[in-house]
Formats: sequence, structure tokens, C-alpha cells
Amino acid sequence: MPLDYNDWIKRAINSLYLAKVDKTENIVFEDLCFHAQQAVEKGLKAILIKNNVEPPRTHNLIFLLNQVSKIQDIPEKAASIINLEEYSVLTRYPGDYQPIGEDEYKASVRTAEEALGWIVESLENE
Repeated sequence: MPLDYNDWIKRAINSLYLAKVDKTENIVFEDLCFHAQQAVEKGLKAILIKNNVEPPRTHNLIFLLNQVSKIQDIPEKAASIINLEEYSVLTRYPGDYQPIGEDEYKASVRTAEEALGWIVESLENE
């Protein structure tokens, strides 16, 4: 079955909703930031799919952004996406890293929201 970019963008939006779930004592910011990263990853892959490019099996947002830049212009504000990179693997599991605080979490959600904004806009304009 061929990939449908609409499925990917729906999942990207879903990941953003998960990133914005109200934090309780049983939810850690690291997991919410992971979902923010996933939202952008899936959104970038949606652009690739819409342009008949098989999305690579990677979580590397810098690599994905580079692939998308071969297809279309990337807004300058997209540079902030690199701030989400560490959430794909490093903080996904318990480990030896500095815990994520509320300010960093909020910044990651803002970055994901902005990125999905231009991603959705670019998909609609193609």
C-alpha cells in the first residue's frame, strides 16, 4: 500500500496533541518533549511523501530538514527545529542526562507548533 502524506500529517498533529497533555506527577517532561519531536519528524516525512520521496528510517531532524530543503525552501525559523533533536533518543529512556524543566518543555512545544504550522501550510500550497 503506498504511503499517504495525509496519514503522516494526521499522526504529526496527533503527536503534537500528546506533547500538550497536561503534566501530572506520573508524566515526565522528557516524554512530552519526545512527542513534540515526533510531531516534527512525521511532518517532515509527510512533505517527503507528498513529493514522492520515500521517507528514510531515521529520527534525525537535521537530516530530514536537509532532505526537505532539496524539495522546497525552508523558512529561517525552521532552524529552531534542531533544538528538538535530542528528544528523539537521548531523553526517550531513563538515563544520565539533566532532567527537562517546564521552560524547556514549553519551548519544545512552541517549536513543534511553529514547525507544524509551516509544514501544513507548505503541504496545502503544493
